[in-house]
Amino acid sequence: MSELPAFLAEHPTLWVAIASLFGLLVGSFLNVVINRLPVMMEREWKRECRALLAEEDNEQQAAKDEPFNLIHPRSRCPSCGAPISAWQNIPVISWLWLRGRCGKCRTPISWQYPSVELAGAVLAGLAAWQFGPTAWGLAVIVFSWTLLATAVIDLKTQLLPDVFTLPLLWLGLLLPIVLSEHHVTLQDAVLGAAFGYLALWSVYWLFRLLTGKEGMGFGDFKLLAALGAWLGWQMLPLVILFSALAGSVIGIAMILALRHDRRIPIPYGPYLAIAGLIALYFGEPIMTVYLGGMA
Repeated sequence: MSELPAFLAEHPTLWVAIASLFGLLVGSFLNVVINRLPVMMEREWKRECRALLAEEDNEQQAAKDEPFNLIHPRSRCPSCGAPISAWQNIPVISWLWLRGRCGKCRTPISWQYPSVELAGAVLAGLAAWQFGPTAWGLAVIVFSWTLLATAVIDLKTQLLPDVFTLPLLWLGLLLPIVLSEHHVTLQDAVLGAAFGYLALWSVYWLFRLLTGKEGMGFGDFKLLAALGAWLGWQMLPLVILFSALAGSVIGIAMILALRHDRRIPIPYGPYLAIAGLIALYFGEPIMTVYLGGMA
């Protein structure tokens, strides 16, 4: 097995191409997760509420519900219900071939599908190019894909599922133990997780005490804690700064260009994800330049 990473290291272009191609396929699966996981969560909440309220026997209601998970039912057009065949599921190519429309009813297919697929490929290719065929490179690919799915779900539903944020947090804490090539120490990862959570937790309660409103959700705390675990506590100021800048720029653009109602809350998760990726790839050079300018 050690010969394969060595071979790929000698042929970096091949490794980047393989990672990018696999990223396309994973991006297609991420679209399924993005569309179905919030529905699965909502159904689970309803089952729990029915059980608590004892409105009807939970087993009887469960029997009535159509199975709905990441595998069932088969993918189909949300407009006409036509099943999506295998050739219509080829990442990006099928969307282009169908000209962005359902093959049966010609209803437009969301740009989300090719965008997430391409993003999955770009993120995987970037990690493969930057870190090579290493364990840390593979970890960064998983990290990037998780941030991608988390950001899109939050953008669509204003939910940051624990099924993403908590495993990402724990994996970030475990990597310094199992990966010798990881540049973040266990102490820095633990402090990053703690400070990341407490930073937004403090802002949340301060804002709530001053205004009586909730400015963000607890999922944002967990996501920043996960970023702190992966990047170390030293990168948290950059992540917070870049997320605030991204939120300001994109938020103002949405208000001006798309006439977005400023009273409608804008999810913070996508900006944290963008800032986390920027800090991952450019954080150390930025900190070096900043600290050099301070000297």
